Amino acid sequence: MCSKRNSILSLLVILHLVLESTSKLEFTNVKCTSLDENFTKFEYCYLKSINRTYKYLSLRANLLNTPVTKIKLNFSLFKRFSGYRPFLYNMTVDSCRFLANTKSYPIPAFFYGLFSNFSNMNHTCPYDHDLIIDKLSIASVNHQLTKVLPFPEGDYLVETTWLAYDIIRASIKFYATLS
Repeated sequence: MCSKRNSILSLLVILHLVLESTSKLEFTNVKCTSLDENFTKFEYCYLKSINRTYKYLSLRANLLNTPVTKIKLNFSLFKRFSGYRPFLYNMTVDSCRFLANTKSYPIPAFFYGLFSNFSNMNHTCPYDHDLIIDKLSIASVNHQLTKVLPFPEGDYLVETTWLAYDIIRASIKFYATLS
């Protein structure tokens, strides 16, 4: 009876440790590149650490030829294995169609959900204003990538390429570590 009780107790301790151990995502870098400076320029693009536990990402892309009525986004997920290698996703989405009906595109909707509450990119085309992601907290992204859809530990790169009228206009690379 005692060994059975110890086995159950050991199992409960292990289960507690597994449930209490949490993954942690941390932004390591962000790089914004305008590939057509007559169309868009980045006013700012940075990570800011407030303290050891609070870090956020902000960027502002100035659209110089508005209104923009045709936008596509290619996003690729890479994981670092002796350099960054493709991992799971490489998709191109018609952003205007996607924003009109996000439920029809589950994978892009998941990634859009990572930043939509911190952005002004929450409506369909046309866009006649600058595009902003303001103080995207690591805590909100961490919850999505560790609790909602767990990802394996490692170093990641999310590379986004923005096309307007089928011409590549900008590239944004988000680097993060999941530990």
